[in-house]
Amino acid sequence: MNLYFRLFWLLFWRARHCRDIGFLDTSRIDYRVLPFDCDINFHLTNSRYPAFMDLARTYMLAEMGLLKRFVKLKWMPIVNAAEFTYIRDIKPLKKFEIESKIVGWDEKYFYIEQRFISERGLHCIVHVRGVFVCKGKQVPLDVLVKEAGHVGESPELPPEVEKWKAFLQLKKERNM
Repeated sequence: MNLYFRLFWLLFWRARHCRDIGFLDTSRIDYRVLPFDCDINFHLTNSRYPAFMDLARTYMLAEMGLLKRFVKLKWMPIVNAAEFTYIRDIKPLKKFEIESKIVGWDEKYFYIEQRFISERGLHCIVHVRGVFVCKGKQVPLDVLVKEAGHVGESPELPPEVEKWKAFLQLKKERNM
């Protein structure tokens, strides 16, 4: 239930008072681990990370100035795959920041890196692969990038994302 409150707070307050960033810039949003975000090990439960990431990506769109435009176009983001590397836990009541950044795109997907950071350092790195859809069809990446106002090609994907892409392709081929 608290995630709905965080979503409403994000949409009706934070998104209206955020800074402006470029399409390839890093977005930053901070949160605090509340008691109901924790599991029996008394740290942020693994199931909360994707929920916080959804909020952070929504905020990133707001900072880019794209959230209202994409909602108006009825473009809905869909996560196709995510890869998590947990490094250390985040304790109850501790503040943390999520850094979100588009690291590139290919002919079908865009790739985002999200990092959970606190005063203790890096807690988790996540790579997300996704698309936008409208009326059941994928929005072409060139149309999305143009609508975002970005001119130019995708940055070169980081080596770990390239290896992850190859791994996802291998999994797909093995299950066909």
